[in-house]
Amino acid sequence: MLRIENLQAFYGKSQVLHGVDLTIAGGEIVSLLGRNGVGRSTTAKAIMGLVDCTGVVEFEGHDLTKRKTFEIAHLGVGYVPENRDIFPSLTVDENLRLGNKGRRQGYWTSDRIYQLFPALGERARTEAGVLSGGEQQMLTLARTMMGDPKLVIIDEPTEGLAPKIVRLVAQFLKQLKEHGVSVLLIEQKLTIALEISHRVYVMGHGHMVFEGSPDDLRANKLIRQEWLEV
Repeated sequence: MLRIENLQAFYGKSQVLHGVDLTIAGGEIVSLLGRNGVGRSTTAKAIMGLVDCTGVVEFEGHDLTKRKTFEIAHLGVGYVPENRDIFPSLTVDENLRLGNKGRRQGYWTSDRIYQLFPALGERARTEAGVLSGGEQQMLTLARTMMGDPKLVIIDEPTEGLAPKIVRLVAQFLKQLKEHGVSVLLIEQKLTIALEISHRVYVMGHGHMVFEGSPDDLRANKLIRQEWLEV
């Protein structure tokens, strides 16, 4: 579904990615792990056309490097950024409806979202700007899924959240797995990533240093110590 080869990305004259290779198959959950500042978020932004890059980025055979972000989204790529971009003056329900992109409603409806995240249902008519950080994260995840993406890129969904909300996010990710949605999960919490992923990559200083199954990473103490542990 997604093929990345020799991806190099830049902020002005500063090069951040140095030949990244990554693939995701249909229905596969892949986690991209690593410390802050190694290029994980830049990889997501490169896929979405938000940074200058060279190399191969293909989604279902479509070259994404020449497309604008909204065009990539309409091809079926959803993106949940780490900064929880919501529309604060709109209600929860209005935020969700914007995520539909004007398409015929698919699997992810507002009713289904409210069943999964009851706190959002209780505050459907509340302006999103007054929600807690955890509720805003849930809303960002839910709004992206309202567009029924084939692939969703989720950047640090559990960062700074209370344990109760982390469990809800983990439950949400498991539902994506059950329904065959492909996911690129950028995460620091190894427990969640290893529990739900089919494969994992570890990034260090703008390039991949490991690719394998969760069991492979559990068994590789050297990689964990050098590139993941504090």
